[in-house]
Amino acid sequence: MDRPDNHGSAQMFKNPILEKLTRTHISIPITLWLVTGGISLYWGFKTTDISLYAGFGVLILGILGFTLLEYLMHRYIYHMIPDTPIKDKIQYNMHGVHHDYPKDKDRLTLPPFITLVYAVIFYYLFTFLMGDYGLFFLPGFMIGYAAYLGVHYMVHAYQPPRNFFRVLWVNHSIHHYKDPDAAFGVSSPLWDYILGTMPKKSY
Repeated sequence: MDRPDNHGSAQMFKNPILEKLTRTHISIPITLWLVTGGISLYWGFKTTDISLYAGFGVLILGILGFTLLEYLMHRYIYHMIPDTPIKDKIQYNMHGVHHDYPKDKDRLTLPPFITLVYAVIFYYLFTFLMGDYGLFFLPGFMIGYAAYLGVHYMVHAYQPPRNFFRVLWVNHSIHHYKDPDAAFGVSSPLWDYILGTMPKKSY
């Protein structure tokens, strides 16, 4: 179907309840990430001997860690080559539908129950790998995730600003409408610069 203006919305499930669960207001997951991160940060300072400076440094690493995961997931998972029917179905449901309907504001993030599952997984993963430092890495990671969600929503919902944030709008528009194999970083162009996937200047 031809959708030159990319408006509209796809039906993901015939079941109305499942279909409703695929739609989420952007404020819900952002709030969940920030609250969970805040609790983890508080618990880290309250129950560990890690200094303020060390905790802040690990938090910054958590933000950087998220930007790298965001880039890798977007490039290699969301844009996997759909060379089998199963991979085609997975790729479309995870990300292809967003490229078909980029202005569908209710599908710019994961549903809340999946967000909570991810939060639990990340908590156990980071504390298992890093011990007490995971309590500080997790908030940074979640700040990065919340920033990604906010930027992604604003890029699709609002006109680009007249400041240095404009590059995020421009890059993501190029990714959607001109070159899906470039500009995989949404919240930051850092890894596109490092890994050579910045959009061509001719755009």
